[in-house]
Amino acid sequence: MLTAIIAVLGTLAGVAITSVYQHRAARTNRQDTRRAEGLAALESLAAALAEHRRAMWVREDLRLRGQDWSAARAESHTTRAAITAPLTRVQILLPEAAGHAEAAAQAVYELRDADDHAALTAARNNAIRKADELIPATGTALAA
Repeated sequence: MLTAIIAVLGTLAGVAITSVYQHRAARTNRQDTRRAEGLAALESLAAALAEHRRAMWVREDLRLRGQDWSAARAESHTTRAAITAPLTRVQILLPEAAGHAEAAAQAVYELRDADDHAALTAARNNAIRKADELIPATGTALAA
């Protein structure tokens, strides 16, 4: 009888230990998936922001020089639309970095309607700075 009780207790202990390890493995897997998806979202957003920043620079430079900027305007609409999905993904997957992501996007949008080339350059530099600030903020969120 004592042998049977010891066997049952040993089996229960084994099940409990296995359950704890499986729970930990599942949690680690979820964290790894979140990190991978967050990193992919950040990469997509950073690329979209850079592409829109370039398109806006070209567009506004042409506009300020008094040249035809209709094609550049159409391209800037496309690159702006490309920001929406990765920005939303960052906001959902990494809410800790959402403020920085929104600030980086807003800074790029502010290249529009610059009064002169000095203002355009200042807006571009601000957009680059905000994008640069987004990277460590997202890294901190991914490390948490």
